[in-house]
Amino acid sequence: MRNHPQVHSASAIEDFVAGYTDRIISEFKFWNAAGGADHFYVYCHSIGRDAASKQQELHHNAIQVTCSSNYFQRLYIAHKDIGLPQVWPRQHEEALKPPDARYKLVFFAGRVQNSLARQDLLKLWKNDSSFDIFSGSSSFPYKEGFRRSRYCLHVKGYEVNTARVSDAIQHGCVPVLISNYYDLPLANVLDWSKFSIIVNERDIPHLKKILLSVPRQTYLNMYKNLGIVRRHFAWYSSPKEYDSFHMTVYQLWTRRGLHRVAW
Repeated sequence: MRNHPQVHSASAIEDFVAGYTDRIISEFKFWNAAGGADHFYVYCHSIGRDAASKQQELHHNAIQVTCSSNYFQRLYIAHKDIGLPQVWPRQHEEALKPPDARYKLVFFAGRVQNSLARQDLLKLWKNDSSFDIFSGSSSFPYKEGFRRSRYCLHVKGYEVNTARVSDAIQHGCVPVLISNYYDLPLANVLDWSKFSIIVNERDIPHLKKILLSVPRQTYLNMYKNLGIVRRHFAWYSSPKEYDSFHMTVYQLWTRRGLHRVAW
């Protein structure tokens, strides 16, 4: 819709989605059986956040499958809506670099202009030799940053839930999620504490202390668990068992019957 000449603006998209949903409501009995509560819609773009804003049944009742899963996101409803795993396409799984070959403690590369948390991170840690912290692109291949580091940071910019999280998982770098109030992908299926570390934004000054205090065996367990869960963070043109497609559909299935409209 963003590229269609008739609905390319954000406001026009909102009007189109509202009109389209109203037509479904008026012409098909299936929506009206539960007020849309047994339907879902998908988006993964900043403009998509507001696509349902002019159709109240779509917004309040249908399940939103989204990349923007912030508890304070204006149109995100926690425990109804679902965080979508963001994944770059891959041809095959790569062998993970072993823990002892990971000689850097931390890796992060990303734009800092849109994030006070990222600015604090850069200011505090860019000169620490155990950290690879870059504003923008890294000075070496992006993938190598994940492969040679024990921990990879995911610091809220516009969002924290980006493909960077899945990149870290795929390369065996334990994700460190620095953001407040996020509903992580597959959060009601996977125990993120077993393969990641979640840090409040206010603890950025204590980041090195937090990571160095992780017992080695705990780190090794998290690394091992990355090898187990990474199949859940992969998309394929023909879906495979336990991939992101199946895991997302499973989340939808677990919500059946949980959301019903009182008549």
